[in-house]
Amino acid sequence: MANMRCYHCGDDCNRTPVLFDEKEFCCNGCKTVYEIFTSNGLSNFYDIEARAGTTPNEIQYKYDFLDNQDIVEKLVEFNEEGVQVVNLSIPSIHCSSCIWVLENLNRLHSAISNSQVDFPKKTIRVTYKSQDFSLKALVLLLSAIGYEPYISLEEYTRKNTKVDRSLIYKLGVAGFAFGNVMLFSFPEYFEVEEFWLDQYKPVFRWLMFAFSLPVVFYAGQDYFISAYKGLRSKVLNIDVPIALGILTLFLRSTVDIIFDLGSGFFDSLTGLVFFLLLGKFFQQKTYSFLSFERDYKSYFPIAVTRLNANGEEENIQIYKIKTGDRLLIRSMEIIPVDSILIKGNAEIDYSFVTGESNVVFKASGEKLFAGGKQLSGVLEIEVVRSVSQSYLTQLWGNSIFSKDKITTFQTLTDSIGKRFTIGVLSVAILATVFWLFYMPSMALNVFTAVLIIACPCAIALAAPFTLGNMLRIYGKHKFYLKNTNVIERLSKIDTAIFDKTGTITTTAKDAILYEGIELTEEEITLLKTTLRASNHPLSRSLYEILKSNAITTLDEFQEHTGKGVEGKLNKHTIKAGSASYVGESMPKLVSDTAVYISSDEDFKGRFVFKNKYRDGVEDLFATLGKTMNIGILSGDNDGERKQLQGILPAKTNLLFNQKPKDKLDYIKHLQKDHSVLMVGDGLNDAGALAQSNVGVSISEDINVFSPACDAILDASNLTKLPAFLKLSRKSIQIIKLSFLLSLCYNVIGLYFAVTGQLEPVVAAILMPLSSISIVIFTTLCTNFLGRKLK
Repeated sequence: MANMRCYHCGDDCNRTPVLFDEKEFCCNGCKTVYEIFTSNGLSNFYDIEARAGTTPNEIQYKYDFLDNQDIVEKLVEFNEEGVQVVNLSIPSIHCSSCIWVLENLNRLHSAISNSQVDFPKKTIRVTYKSQDFSLKALVLLLSAIGYEPYISLEEYTRKNTKVDRSLIYKLGVAGFAFGNVMLFSFPEYFEVEEFWLDQYKPVFRWLMFAFSLPVVFYAGQDYFISAYKGLRSKVLNIDVPIALGILTLFLRSTVDIIFDLGSGFFDSLTGLVFFLLLGKFFQQKTYSFLSFERDYKSYFPIAVTRLNANGEEENIQIYKIKTGDRLLIRSMEIIPVDSILIKGNAEIDYSFVTGESNVVFKASGEKLFAGGKQLSGVLEIEVVRSVSQSYLTQLWGNSIFSKDKITTFQTLTDSIGKRFTIGVLSVAILATVFWLFYMPSMALNVFTAVLIIACPCAIALAAPFTLGNMLRIYGKHKFYLKNTNVIERLSKIDTAIFDKTGTITTTAKDAILYEGIELTEEEITLLKTTLRASNHPLSRSLYEILKSNAITTLDEFQEHTGKGVEGKLNKHTIKAGSASYVGESMPKLVSDTAVYISSDEDFKGRFVFKNKYRDGVEDLFATLGKTMNIGILSGDNDGERKQLQGILPAKTNLLFNQKPKDKLDYIKHLQKDHSVLMVGDGLNDAGALAQSNVGVSISEDINVFSPACDAILDASNLTKLPAFLKLSRKSIQIIKLSFLLSLCYNVIGLYFAVTGQLEPVVAAILMPLSSISIVIFTTLCTNFLGRKLK
């Protein structure tokens, strides 16, 4: 029978299909969302894109902290006269249906007056009346329809960040001036002899001068600042010759019109700045849609529940937690501080911090570390360290997180710019010296002409257009880079280090092996029925692989947190859980993750959970192994060593039981002799990702926040990593070819300049032509390379 797909979200719903309105749903949550949409006139959601919805999560008590008005004040952008405006991050926005339903929130609640989605940033800006509605109500409404907002400590502290639109303003000023100056220059280009034009020629020239002022002193100011900083640091970056060219163009042109020597080069000047800013704008737009600067604040809640001396609960901001406070941690909440367990059965998932996939059980009095997630039940904990002093925060305090990789990496353009500046100045001086002896009146003219025509605008455009277009192509293949500088660093990689769990293994499907006495059909049916009632991750995984379909109603069911489950039917009993729970003495291999089974108190066997490696990882390692060193750096135990050795090239270095600090130190050690690529997936890899030359975070859902890194790669495209690395090297070759092409234009231009024949019309043709042809060349070449990626 074909698998039934949920009418709302498209997930497989053959496990427990919910039927409603002659449609199948995977759960009651999706059915509820369907009811909400259809009863409020939003059924068009399913017409725009079928099965585009998302399953709502269980969020009881999760947003109680939004009852605290101090926290609400920090989150909302506007709060006056009964109207509040808030900007919320919604990671699950993914298609046009999402935009449509979110921009029609006013149909779901009359207090909402306006909602606007920013699709690239996956945010929504909502305006609502706060008299009978609140931020908490809005968040609950969004969560109920499957668009739970992501509210973290980072959002709380980042609220006042302003959007920088200065580049757009500068581009607008330069474009406006460029168009007008070109218009005023046409009579000069074609030497039109007309009485009216001749009479007002000086006026046109002074107008060109006036239009160029904001271009030089406002739109082009960044080039002067960058050149000044470069010279102060004794670095000849690409902005030095550009600033020199802009300054020379402006001074030479001003002198020309003051002394009525000609119309100057204002057209070339404004066009040059416009094209340069256009390149910057293109580069900025290609990667501004993803925020990569994330730290532990991205993962932490902004508030927790504190218990006062009378046992009463209050929601407080996370920064107000003090040593000695007692906190309430509910199921699936992250422990925000290092603490001691007071009450409850702690079932902690530390994979977030350590990479260790096994669940850790803690008893009262034992220590809990920040970053662990409580999987089941409520805990009462006592704080032993504040947030700023916790183990996790100290990891983030490592100096590597404050290091800027871009400033420590000299870009190809800057290294070319240094040689270019020296070359141009040498040609200008030699040509000037020649003309000083041959015809002194021409010397200054030639000197300035060389600096004007040799301005490296085409060189400056080659990198942003090549790399910017590559960012776009990578993005189409779900490889999202932080900036263009990452491509240059990727091209130099000679060593690739991989995390194991979640990176080369998939969390979507474990391989589960059974060891022991074969279970009868009746026992399998009873086991599956028993597991059906449990919400434990191992129970759910095991439930999925058991083939029995004869689900019945149990006479008795019990779940012992941290131990296992027990089901009774027709006087037969089955237990599933830890070895001690089912009566088995000691596990044979403590490194395995396993569920032990007993039937009517007789031990039957165990289900061992083995990692399932992603499809194609063997080919991935075989391809990478031909050109670079490979290593595995895992926080897990070495239970998978043999299996890994079977899929990895010989001599691959395998390191297990690595803590986050160990990973960071290992990458630092490798960097003494190599350029290192780190591929990881979790917070536990964050230090190594930041330390490496290029850190790539693997994500099975790109909508989920990833740790601080240089790039995010969708897990389904991990096997394309060798192709991405090859493409980065090809991109650098395209830039070098562009430099050669640009050099040809400069040689032609220098001929006119050195021989004293440079006219404004020649500069006005040659300079834009070189810029445009470089842009076309790089775009065609990168698109050609992009087509090879499949």
